Amino acid sequence: MGPVILRGMAAPFSWLRPDPLGLYVAPARAWIDPAQPVDLALVTHGHADHARGGHGTVFATAATLAMMDLRYGPAGTSVPVSYGETVALSGDVRATYVPAGHVLGSAQILLEHAGERVVVTGDYKRRPDPTCAPFEPVTCDVLVTEATFALPVFRHPPIGEEIGRLLGALAEHPDRCVLVGAYALGKAQRLIAELRAAGHAEPIYLHGAMERMCRLYEEFGVDLGELRLVAGMPKNALAGQIVLCPPSALNDRWSRRLPDPVTAMASGWMRVRQRARQRNVELPLIVSDHADWDELTRTIEEVDPAESWITHGREEALLRWCELRQRKARALAMVGYEDEDD
Repeated sequence: MGPVILRGMAAPFSWLRPDPLGLYVAPARAWIDPAQPVDLALVTHGHADHARGGHGTVFATAATLAMMDLRYGPAGTSVPVSYGETVALSGDVRATYVPAGHVLGSAQILLEHAGERVVVTGDYKRRPDPTCAPFEPVTCDVLVTEATFALPVFRHPPIGEEIGRLLGALAEHPDRCVLVGAYALGKAQRLIAELRAAGHAEPIYLHGAMERMCRLYEEFGVDLGELRLVAGMPKNALAGQIVLCPPSALNDRWSRRLPDPVTAMASGWMRVRQRARQRNVELPLIVSDHADWDELTRTIEEVDPAESWITHGREEALLRWCELRQRKARALAMVGYEDEDD
């Protein structure tokens, strides 16, 4: 499928445009985070709504490529790109990968062509995270920013407070376990690392679906401490323990093998009480791997681009914020990027 040119695109940056498959870099004949298999993909990070299988050639960080291999099998050609490394693409396009602070291996992609600089952030956050390299602001003419939590109501609390609430629930219910639903790539490993930093040295128990990604993180040098699988453990041995599982397993038959679990979920969406109620979550933990409202607006101010392109999320509020400050902005209205369980 060839690229679809949308009306109204600014002429100076017409070499980068939204396409049904993703952002299309026309001179390089490449897509960023394409939604379907393409000949050449530039991938920002390993989450399934950004990293799909079946591409001919994939440029990504080594960690992201390992995640894609784990989930989809090897790509036709995998080209690892280190942070700070610039690769030359066809059509006189240069691509530099810069840390995004979202999950292990996540990257912003700085594209340079015809004297113009565009930064595609992918997903990102500005909070410290012991499991991945921190976000680095990059000067550019156009900033393509996500908008997952682009509403003023989304102001994430310090993660230390949420870890304290989790450990407090564990101490208050020694005869129960605390079962935490967490996204298997990024969120689970960050929770484990933060629990270790808070002094929790006990084994942490995993649903089987979490193990391979945790082991991959360890292969890339992220120390997660002692991890054990729930499978085969006596029910009473899990009392007073922390158990991690995919959000989909929180209330299914699998959880019945646990000792009266305190049901928790770690997600930026836990700020919305209705979402917690829908999932029967007893302990909502507001822990996000995306930038909140203040981080999104601060990033635009800090990078100070001539124009901001806003994609996959609450585009209208961030667009309005830009307009009120006389900052040029546009909503890309791209589809195919999920809210995730963040």
